[in-house]
Amino acid sequence: MGKRVMILSASVGSGHVKAADALARVMRSRPDVDEVFSDDSLDHTNVLHKQFYSTLYKKLSAMLPEFLGWWYETSDDPWVADKGRLLMDLPQALPLINLVREFRPDVILCTHFMPAGVISWLISNGKLDARLGVVITDFHFHAFWITRAFNWYFVAQEDDKIHMEALGLPADRIEVTGIPVEPEFGNPVDVKAVLERHGLQPGRPTILVVAGALGVSPATAVVRQLLQVDRDFQAIIVCGRNEEMQNEIVALLKDRPSDFRVLGYSQDMSDFMSVATILLSKPGGMTTAEAVACGLPMMILDPIGGQEERNADVLLEAGAAVKCTEVTLVAHKLRRLLDDPDRLRQMAQNARKLGRPNAASEIARIVLEHPDRKPAIISKLREKALRKRIAAAG
Repeated sequence: MGKRVMILSASVGSGHVKAADALARVMRSRPDVDEVFSDDSLDHTNVLHKQFYSTLYKKLSAMLPEFLGWWYETSDDPWVADKGRLLMDLPQALPLINLVREFRPDVILCTHFMPAGVISWLISNGKLDARLGVVITDFHFHAFWITRAFNWYFVAQEDDKIHMEALGLPADRIEVTGIPVEPEFGNPVDVKAVLERHGLQPGRPTILVVAGALGVSPATAVVRQLLQVDRDFQAIIVCGRNEEMQNEIVALLKDRPSDFRVLGYSQDMSDFMSVATILLSKPGGMTTAEAVACGLPMMILDPIGGQEERNADVLLEAGAAVKCTEVTLVAHKLRRLLDDPDRLRQMAQNARKLGRPNAASEIARIVLEHPDRKPAIISKLREKALRKRIAAAG
């Protein structure tokens, strides 16, 4: 008899939902799965709760990124940070809890910490019999992701597992799989055909500028910098759902129609990343995971403090990226890279070493083929001991 699989995301940015979509696609392709239900958990709470998580995050990202960075750092307090959040989430989550009970899942995968905390509370209090996998969607484990009951954590890199073990989470429940991306990001493409389809020429360096699905980025300023690069290149500019930004960039590039293609939200990102020479983007968790799955080096732009800074650290340490601390440096750094194709090739190799294009399939294999076992439950007594150990370690 096949499994019933529930996948819960949250529309805080786009990465959590995209990771859930990749998992759902793989799960639906497996013969040992009877039914898959995948949805945004915030659609099953009240409007104010959804706005707090989703709308507020978008506004703070655009207007007060420094505050987000401060909050990320100050709230990264293991075995403490999740308590206040759970007090806020549980009263709003009754529709979500009812949905879970009605579906009767064998396995639940959460790509955001909000539903993970609710499901963990149900399991630890004996109100739900299901296996829980928590899928981390950045290259750093923040304390908000800690849950008291779980079967697996799925993390992006070995460093995360080592850190989580130090916090007292059981090592045998932490799997280093990478962040789940759609399978196309690991597949080879016909470079010539993709470029020609978008009016671009094979054989020229191709710069990909991504504003993100929400279109929150310094993309317009970046394009102004590209116009100062006196080297041969062509560029794809993806503006997301920001029509005002797209129109402004189109006007800027009206005299360079053969060198630039300006798009809104696009479903062709796997194609673009597979043919690009370098990606200019903020280092969001999903964008980073998709890029390294394609072996695409990055120029990191304007990272938000907190998780984006941590993602940037991983890329820089691996030699898969360069970073522009100011947008005024974009033209200068691009000239240096375009003049050094050997360095670009090495950065691409380094990116591919980080990439895990089969993460979604690996997570599905583990949760569906691993022998059933009881969840790991962190008791209050064990939690107190872990907090003392962390405090003593400084």
